[in-house]
Amino acid sequence: MNQTVYVVPNPPTPNRIIQFNPVNCTGCNSCVEVCPTDVMMPNPEQYQPPIVVYPEECWYCGGCVEECPETEALTLLHPASQRISVNWKHRDTGEVFRLGMKNPPPARQMTVSGKRSASRK
Repeated sequence: MNQTVYVVPNPPTPNRIIQFNPVNCTGCNSCVEVCPTDVMMPNPEQYQPPIVVYPEECWYCGGCVEECPETEALTLLHPASQRISVNWKHRDTGEVFRLGMKNPPPARQMTVSGKRSASRK
């Protein structure tokens, strides 16, 4: 009973948890084996850095960095040190907004029935 199984990465946020240096990483997969949350999987291509599959599960414990036998092969990217910008565009006007902007547009008002109000200023 041979079945093909696919693992699809799940990037739910703009954060990256680990940055691999392909020059220094030998693909030994020590980081994969030590990870308590199974965030990574071995790369099917030999001598290539592992694939980060579930970044949202990372605890940022740093075990992968500590276990790595190569120097500077991977760097842990803690979310507090990342700049995140979330942008969206208004469907009707094409105006671009971003999270945390000064003077954001007013939110759409909902009626009692749960439908959006037609009046907008």
